[in-house]
Amino acid sequence: MRTYDDRGGIAVYSAIITVALLAVIGITVDGGGKLRATERADAIAMEAARAGGQAIDPAQAIPGKAVVAQPAAAQAAAQAYLSAAGAHGSATVSADGKRVTVTVTDTYDTRFLTVVGISSMSVHGEGHATLIHGVVAPEGS
Repeated sequence: MRTYDDRGGIAVYSAIITVALLAVIGITVDGGGKLRATERADAIAMEAARAGGQAIDPAQAIPGKAVVAQPAAAQAAAQAYLSAAGAHGSATVSADGKRVTVTVTDTYDTRFLTVVGISSMSVHGEGHATLIHGVVAPEGS
């Protein structure tokens, strides 16, 4: 009867397990990094939309007609915020001037997945600002 030698079996097993563990760690680190980059893109987009929403049309706001954004000024304010934050994106104002929407596009540079040929992942963020105006009537009116 022939017996088989097991010498070296642990070395092969250890190599396979090590590669698998490194892959799991890489996916975890880079997946978490992409999530953080997406959260950052969302936060920047929301703040840029808020900045754009502050560019209201004084010709309508001062006499109390409406609180609406000036499209060109709102887009310029949002773009200025994006530029200051080092982000790229676009800003739009709704037709009625009551909503500013900002989208941000960025990339996350991977740390571990470059080994398998994935050097970066794109991330997108979006933020909205809705202009509202509230007046509370004094009691007894």
